[in-house]
Amino acid sequence: MKKHLAASILALGSVLALPLSAQTAAEPHSSKKMTFEQYIEGLKQEAREKGFSEQLIASSFADVSYHKRAVKADRNQPEVVETLETYLPKRVPDWKVNKAKDMMKKYHKELTAVGKQYGVQPRFIVSLWALESNFGKITGNFDVISALSTMAYDGRREAFFKSQVFDALTILQQGHIQKADMKGSWAGAMGHNQFMPSSFLSFAADGDGDGKKDIWNNTADVFASIANYLSQVGWNNDITWARQVKLPQGFDNSLAIPQRTGGRKPWLQHWSRTEMSLSDWQKVGVRRYDGSDLPNVDMKAALVFPDGEQGRAYLAYDNYKSLMHWNTSYYFVTSVGHLADRIKFSR
Repeated sequence: MKKHLAASILALGSVLALPLSAQTAAEPHSSKKMTFEQYIEGLKQEAREKGFSEQLIASSFADVSYHKRAVKADRNQPEVVETLETYLPKRVPDWKVNKAKDMMKKYHKELTAVGKQYGVQPRFIVSLWALESNFGKITGNFDVISALSTMAYDGRREAFFKSQVFDALTILQQGHIQKADMKGSWAGAMGHNQFMPSSFLSFAADGDGDGKKDIWNNTADVFASIANYLSQVGWNNDITWARQVKLPQGFDNSLAIPQRTGGRKPWLQHWSRTEMSLSDWQKVGVRRYDGSDLPNVDMKAALVFPDGEQGRAYLAYDNYKSLMHWNTSYYFVTSVGHLADRIKFSR
């Protein structure tokens, strides 16, 4: 599961939230056979042992609810068979490209400053903003403490979600957001950039110097947090993300990273094993998508097949690894890069 669940499907609209007084309707915890109310008391006790104040604990869990719809969304995430030819037009429609260009112009000063500070091209900041939350329009309306507590109680990834509950308490303790305003997706991903609480604590940044990191309402903090994330995971401002390429007849596909590697660590191992200089890719017959020679520059790249060996092929540069750290989905990374390429800004 990705560190901050940036690609979680937002379960919006009306929410079936059961108050603690109605927990007899909630499913018992799969392993502990306890009610949700009992489980919350356990979380509160653990929070006390971790040093959180009684006042914070009381206010944070005062209206905690079991979100039946969140569990349903988690267990029934749709598996849709798509290709990039069908996926990209839906994820990066023309209206979103035009809106992104408008946002680049509207926030040109702020984005330029953040880009220089963190060494991240503004077009990638805007692209992630657009694809994570539609420029902050779709961020989720679940109470984050309730959503995370529900997912922990469900038990399938209890340790992960329990840790997120305590990270969320830390965010509240630090005063970045009020409990009533701490909203997110059914999985607890928060704000314009859909950070999980652990990612917030690691990467959120104060973009305007007001002492708070408000990724729910403050675009300065949103931009700085996205840029800080990419910067910390190795972004290189001097290069782009990838380029689509054409392969020769009879190409040796073992030179590419396998489509499925079983996680980020083995994926990175495959990257290290298969990356070559552009001159070496040129020697084995790889060309730009239009058939012309690859750039004559001293750079390394790895070859990826987001659609499998019969689909598109991309030479991926180091920034591709940074985007895969954000979300380990070839399709998500391709949509971010595709949009960033379409909105490249010049005054």
